[in-house]
Amino acid sequence: MITRRTGLKLLGAAAGATAFAPASLATHDSMPATQPAGTVSRILFGSCANQDKPQPIWEPINALDPDLFIFLGDNIYGDTRDMDVLAGKYKKLASIEGFKRLREKTPLIATWDDHDYGENDVGREYPHKQRSKELFCDFWGEPADSPRRRKDDGIYTSYMYGPEEHRIQVIMLDLRWNRTELTHVTREEFKRRDQMAFGPYLPTTAPGATMLGEKQWQWLEGELKKPAKLRIIGSSLQFISTFPGWEAWSLFPNERKRMIDLIRATKANGVLFISGDTHWAEISLQDDENTPYPLYDFTSSGLTETWYNMSPNAYRLPGCMYTKANFGIIEIDWNVPNPHIVLQARNVAGEPVFEKSLLLDRLSPH
Repeated sequence: MITRRTGLKLLGAAAGATAFAPASLATHDSMPATQPAGTVSRILFGSCANQDKPQPIWEPINALDPDLFIFLGDNIYGDTRDMDVLAGKYKKLASIEGFKRLREKTPLIATWDDHDYGENDVGREYPHKQRSKELFCDFWGEPADSPRRRKDDGIYTSYMYGPEEHRIQVIMLDLRWNRTELTHVTREEFKRRDQMAFGPYLPTTAPGATMLGEKQWQWLEGELKKPAKLRIIGSSLQFISTFPGWEAWSLFPNERKRMIDLIRATKANGVLFISGDTHWAEISLQDDENTPYPLYDFTSSGLTETWYNMSPNAYRLPGCMYTKANFGIIEIDWNVPNPHIVLQARNVAGEPVFEKSLLLDRLSPH
């Protein structure tokens, strides 16, 4: 891979590879699309960081000196309707030394999930979402004229990084603001399902059931038509995984199909999903007659949170799973004609726990 910094354990670094300076600028949908930027080749991401717990994981993250860090939600555990309490929990995250160092030297972008949005598994019905959005935008440094502040439809946004020949588009979805209510099983049924690591919810195909809402869908179509070499879609919930009964795109099969159909219809190349929420890490792959090309979903969760079990997932890649604290790495070698991408999860000590390599041209309609 790309040797850009000394003293680091690189992902398959090749001797004599060209050095690059870390990117410091990016285009955002509140800035001109022609804003210059450096090449981005190392992106780290994670989710599920409880501000009340120790966070030693920032040490290996900072040591890797990423070009960009993506927060995929549950960035704090707010779980409140008291906005002073929510603000206090953001303040506590801001005071954590490792996070402070990351923020000082690394570009950060974020979306939210349920716990920093407001309440567990909540969607459009959360009554304080407007004030929660204001706190989110304040904490993550959105400027006063940011579209995220102005729009009345959540916090979805997109970014473009790098020159044309190395351009990365990062699309950050909002799966909370417009998401319709979930369908619950009975308490007794959940007791039975829980023994198989199944969750309390059922899929719905009811008319009007949605993850994104129509405005966000129309915006997303426009984003997928923009030119880019690699498109990272940040989804706070798993997209590919079957994840039975828990929050995921699988609870809204029509919406999941709509996403795949939209990728096909727009001829959007280079799509790679990243996700959080689960409290374990894994890579899922769907590569069948229903997809325009192999669709990967790299899940990293959590930065502090873990879970006692892993739910069944028909799309899980063998060996690509980990159940303790972790973060994700996307490393791109732009120095070869067909860019090489390494997806790797690391533990709290910074040690690799699984890895998947692929070539960029695999993420393209054929």
